[in-house]
Order: sequence, then C-alpha cells, then structure tokens
Amino acid sequence: MKRAATYILFALIGIAIGGYTALAMSGLLPGDRRTQGSVVLGNWYGDLAMGSEDASPYFRTRIARHGLLALANTEAIYFTSIVDDDGRPFSEACNYRLSGGAMPARWWSVTLYNSENFLPDNADGALSFDASRAEAQNGADGQWSATISAERPDDASAWLSSKAGGNFDLTFRLYVPDEGVLGDPTSMIKAPSVERLDCGGEAA
Repeated sequence: MKRAATYILFALIGIAIGGYTALAMSGLLPGDRRTQGSVVLGNWYGDLAMGSEDASPYFRTRIARHGLLALANTEAIYFTSIVDDDGRPFSEACNYRLSGGAMPARWWSVTLYNSENFLPDNADGALSFDASRAEAQNGADGQWSATISAERPDDASAWLSSKAGGNFDLTFRLYVPDEGVLGDPTSMIKAPSVERLDCGGEAA
C-alpha cells in the first residue's frame, strides 16, 4: 500500500513539473513571457522561428493562445519588451522616451499593446511609431525619438498613447530584414531604448 502511494506521489510530482515546464516554455506563465529559443536584445526578446515551420510546439501554443498572425521570418521578425531600460515594468502612469537609430530592414515599427496583447481601448490614434515618422524627424545618423504617455504631449508629432494600456508592452517589428540579420541578430540589430522620464508626476 505504501509503495503504491509512493508511486502515485512521484507520478503527480512528475506531471506537475512537466506541466509547469510546458507552460514556461510556451510563455504562458505570468511575468517573463520569453519562450525556449528566444533571441534577447537587451530588454527585448523574440523568436526568429515565429511564422516558420521551425517554430517549436511550445511557441506555436503561444501564437494560438494570443491570436497572433505571424509572417514568415524573411518577411518580418518580432521583438517584445515589458520593461524600460532599467528593468522596471511599463506602466500607463509613467512617461517614457522611446529612441533609436537606423534599422537593418526595409521598414520597421514599434507598437504599444496592453498586457493582454490587444491594442489599448482608446481613440487617440497614436499606438505606433514607424520608419516613416522617424525619417520625418531628419535626425543625425538616422536617430529618432518619440514620447510614450497617457496624455498627449505639447509636441504630438512623435507620440505613442499608453492611455488604457495598464502595464503595457511594446512590440518592435523589422519588415524584410537585411541580409545576415537572421543569422546574427544580436550583432546587427540595435533595439530601441525606452527611458522612463517620470512617473505619477515625479521624476524617475
């Protein structure tokens, strides 16, 4: 009887560990949503297998759960960040400076989503910043910047609205990446910086 109980206990422990591992590798646990095989660029993470036949079953689970429609990695690659440059979770209550430079792709964009991977429910029409808007700034060496905040800043030409975003995240997309990017993304891609400026009216 004791031996049978021991076998049952070990079986339950094995099932629990296996289930936890599968959820973690699929990015379905709260907090860190990286999957097995993630490419990490500072505080941004992505999986170059997204949209390809090489995607693991765990990553396919995450795609299905969140309803993502992923292009093949030769068409687009995706990176997500849920924290600022200092590792603090993004919050609608704070203001940020998003900045970067030229990107190794035909076109790129940064889009703001809420914690459920949906666009925030607001009518500001300012949920994305892209290569066209960056070029309009005519920055030296392709440098650009935009404000992320819940309220429209005085200069609204470069603004992402976080209103109704809660603890939002950002998705950085590179469309038709340059030759060599898929083979060596960490060397060829300099991901955007996200600096927290102030929070709740107080300086960061």
